[in-house]
Order: sequence, then C-alpha cells, then structure tokens
Amino acid sequence: MGKINAIITGVGGYVPDYVLTNEELSRMVDTNDEWIMTRVGIKERRILTEEGLGTSYMARKAAKQLMKKTGVDPDSIDALIVATSTADYHFPSTASIVVGKLGLKNAFAFDSWSACCGFLYTLDVASSMIQSGRYKKIIVIGADKMSSVTDYKDRQTCPLFGDGAAAVLVEATEEENIGLMDSYLRTDGLGLPFLHMKAGGSVCPASYFTIDHRMHFTYQEGRTVFRYAVTNMSDDCALIAERNNLDTEHIDWVVPHQANMRIIEAVAKRLDMPMEKVMVNIERYGNTSAATIPLAIWEYESQLKKGDNIIMTAFGAGFVHGALFLKWAYDGK
Repeated sequence: MGKINAIITGVGGYVPDYVLTNEELSRMVDTNDEWIMTRVGIKERRILTEEGLGTSYMARKAAKQLMKKTGVDPDSIDALIVATSTADYHFPSTASIVVGKLGLKNAFAFDSWSACCGFLYTLDVASSMIQSGRYKKIIVIGADKMSSVTDYKDRQTCPLFGDGAAAVLVEATEEENIGLMDSYLRTDGLGLPFLHMKAGGSVCPASYFTIDHRMHFTYQEGRTVFRYAVTNMSDDCALIAERNNLDTEHIDWVVPHQANMRIIEAVAKRLDMPMEKVMVNIERYGNTSAATIPLAIWEYESQLKKGDNIIMTAFGAGFVHGALFLKWAYDGK
C-alpha cells in the first residue's frame, strides 16, 4: 500500500435568503454605506432570521448539498466535524445534531472551536485522520450563525458579520502529489483582551447583570485585531510559499479569511498576487467566521482545475492563525 494522501472531492454550501444591506443597517445604528465599504468592504450579509433555527440547520443544508453533488454513500462516512463558534447549545455538539438529521449511521461527530481559523484547523485534523489510514471519508463543515452573537446597537461590530455554512468531503487517495501538502498553524494566546464574548462561559455564566449589560455579544478592539491579522496572515502565507518553493507564478489561488477587504489586499500584496487570483466574496456575505473559506471555495469551485496550487489562510480570536497549502484534486467544471 502506497502513501495515503487526503484530498477534497466535493464542496457544498448554504447561505440564508435574508439579505441585510448597509442601507438597512444605517437605520439601526449610526453608520452608512460609505463608512462600511471604506473600512471593511462589506455591502451586505446573509442572516438566518427564522425562529428556532441555528448553526446546525445551515451545516446540515451545506452537507446535504455536498452529499447530493458527490453521490457519496451516507453509510461510508466515517466522521463529521463541524467547525463553529456559535454552536446550537453548550452541549450536545452541533455535529451530533447534524449527523442525526442526515442519518449517518456509521459516523462519529464532534465540534471544533477555533474561531475564524476553525475550518483551517479542522481540515488539517481531518487530513491527518485520513493519512493515518484509519478513516476513508470525512465531512468537514465550517458554519456560524454570527448574527446570534452580534450586537446590533454597536456600530463598530454589527456591520461585520453574517451567517452561512459550507462543507467539504475529505477522502483518501494513493495518487501522488495531490491533496493537502503542508500546513503551518499557530496559537499565540495573546488575543483574549482584544476579541471575545465576555459572558456565557464558565468564567462568567449568564445572569441578569450580564444580560442587562449586553455581555453576550462579540467584543472586538478593531485596530489591534486588524494589525495582528494583517501581520500573521501575510507572514504565514509567505512562510508556506517559501518552504514549498511557490512563487507568484506557481500559486493558482489564495483563499483568505473574509474579515476585512484591507486585510485581504494586504495578504495579496505580500505574496505579489493579482486580485484576480484571490478568492473574495466579503462584499456579499461579510465575515461568517469558520464558514468564510469553504464558502469562497464553494463559489469559485467551477474555476478550479485539478493540480491547482491553493494557499488558504485565516486569523481569529485567541489569537489563532495559520496557512495551508493544498493541491486541488478535480476539475470544478
């Protein structure tokens, strides 16, 4: 038996129907389209508004589309992992709910909590599981209902976030020089003061005080997060490119976390990449946290060709950051 590589063999996605525009936001808080577009480059975002529906609903929709597109036998799925920061409940896991709804009888499931790096980290974990030889097919989902932790009275953060989910099927292959080739993932532990949700965890459980003081929403010191994100995402991509002898000519696509258009442009500049080779959908979806990278791949799938060299990069609360080098395994068309 030859060396086992882990490849993505399909992608599915889902975004809610409701579109929250900058014009509508300007009626909720003191902001406007020009202010938002200039600072972050977001025109609109999708919001899951139906009562009683959470992250698992979007994750299930994305996974169901993925399974239909690939024609994979549900009984052949070994594991399902959901990367999210907005789980339906503290427990059970969102992944367990998705597995139950999809009827995956032979899969175990768990959630991965790595903020906006969730998909990146989880894809690396799933690939290692495949490469071990113990598993053949794993579904990896990035999904977040960021509207559930967004304060729509905070003009600094409410324009940033949207809801969505996307799923990939990771499979084993013995074909050489294909699939996940390299990864560089780091957690520096410096980020707590600058990006967090103050209440709702074991340190500060929910109470009348935390609710009255609006402590169950995303808190962010934008300038600090921006500075760290630009530096780390750019450095991580440069490192991955250098140690794999990838220059501009040999990188087909860069897939950055969709948090801020200025961050995306800075990463492209560091790699000397034209923006036509950078996957961007932030203008229409905003920051969907763990879902941004797989959603971008879902949208650009038809443009991908077998053997394309792809660098993915992300940055999130913690601080967590990193980059992956992937050789695409099939023609998108």
